[in-house]
Amino acid sequence: MTDVPLRIIVVDDHTVMRAGVVALLASESGIEIVGEAGDGRAALTLVERHAPDVALVDLRMPVLDGVATTTEIVARFPRTRVLILTTYDTDAEIERAVEAGAIGYLLKDTTREQLADAIHAAARGETVLAPRVAERLVARMRQPAQVPLTARESDVLNAVADGLTNAEIGRRLVIAEATVKTHLLRLFAKLDVNDRTRAVVVAMERGLLRRP
Repeated sequence: MTDVPLRIIVVDDHTVMRAGVVALLASESGIEIVGEAGDGRAALTLVERHAPDVALVDLRMPVLDGVATTTEIVARFPRTRVLILTTYDTDAEIERAVEAGAIGYLLKDTTREQLADAIHAAARGETVLAPRVAERLVARMRQPAQVPLTARESDVLNAVADGLTNAEIGRRLVIAEATVKTHLLRLFAKLDVNDRTRAVVVAMERGLLRRP
């Protein structure tokens, strides 16, 4: 660690949460907070103005979300490392952030010491993952290759997520109820589940089903 503090920005649309992170890091002599933003667009302005070493970025924000913000920072300001700090730990969220170029992924239950260490590690170019996130990634890598859903299977899955019965799904999609059951069985096999509720949960975790 050098005598020059690391320059960071904190990006989170929740004012109280953002203030909490700032307060948490205020006593860290090796870290200087040079800016705060409540959305991704404002974050890009801060990065351009201050050229921070690390940007602490939440995932779900207005105007420009965390993934889009990360993509922009990595492309336009490669010297700034993006460290995701969020409450969301689903496979889909983690993968989207990593694919966008985030160097690390932390959860908001992290301690002050862990957060400070992660910021320094990120500034050095080291990948930083919360233990729970690392476990999910390892478990995901051990899973067999994902079999894509057909368009009709996706339609059925969305209808299931809407709470429709097999008969109602058939009417919505203009197919026989027996055909609905066949699609469900194929869905269960592809998702390795045994019931409708679990199918929706697993599909959302894998990014196969997007809900508002």
